[in-house]
Amino acid sequence: MSSDATVRVEDRVLKLTNLDKELYPEFGFTKGEVIDYYTRIAPVLLPHLKDRPVTLKRYPNGVDGKWFFEKNAPEHRPEWVRTMRLESPGSSKGNETVNYVMVDELATLVWLANLAALELHVPQWTVGPRGGKRDPDLLVFDLDPGAPASVVECCRVAELVRTVLDDDGVDSWAKTSGNKGMQVYAYAPAKDTSEYAKAVAQRLAKEEPKLVVATMAKAQRPGKVFIDWSQNNTAKTTVAPYSLRARERPTVSTPITWDEVEECQVAEDLVFTADEVLARVDSAGDLFGS
Repeated sequence: MSSDATVRVEDRVLKLTNLDKELYPEFGFTKGEVIDYYTRIAPVLLPHLKDRPVTLKRYPNGVDGKWFFEKNAPEHRPEWVRTMRLESPGSSKGNETVNYVMVDELATLVWLANLAALELHVPQWTVGPRGGKRDPDLLVFDLDPGAPASVVECCRVAELVRTVLDDDGVDSWAKTSGNKGMQVYAYAPAKDTSEYAKAVAQRLAKEEPKLVVATMAKAQRPGKVFIDWSQNNTAKTTVAPYSLRARERPTVSTPITWDEVEECQVAEDLVFTADEVLARVDSAGDLFGS
């Protein structure tokens, strides 16, 4: 029995393949279920992908198999998939370019899910209709726990970050990474978001040295939370809200409330799988950016 199907997504026709293939074998979560998740989460996910070049993390043989990052849009793609050719981050002007996928419709999202692009990563900036790179519109603090610290310690640091931002008159919100850590976001309060984030991280590392580090040196990180301010570098990307993650379970980078941050006592409090995230959105709507 074939596990392929030809489907119509709005006004596009797509051939879906290997729908029964288990991409999360320990959980029994198939490619068909990945496509179903992305289809159902699309109303809240697509606005956060709009005008942002997407970097794909593909797992053609499932989360236990070999994976690869893909920035350039696959050559064999439907003609209706929109792409944007931009200078490669970090290259000198006029040199190498990357032809990014722009995910601005449901059919493109379904097509990517069919390619086993489990994870979607985006920068903190957008591009204009003619390919002009705009200044960052988002500020992000990526909180990375060093074992034995966990997302619980990340929550304590997130509260500290929130307090600093509040004092600067900047509203912030949080999401889990879907992995071990979490992120705190705000609308860009300064033109140089990287310098602003660095100053906040260094201040908190000085004020809370037993809990916070602001440098990448692994030796300094056991039991502490690294505030990775460098995610604001325009060459870097962060996992998109509502993206699946390639863990044993189909966990999701999940927007959470500040009440949930404050109440987190064990790491499992902030682990959400695809089905749970769909239920959260059904009941609470989109929490990212609010």
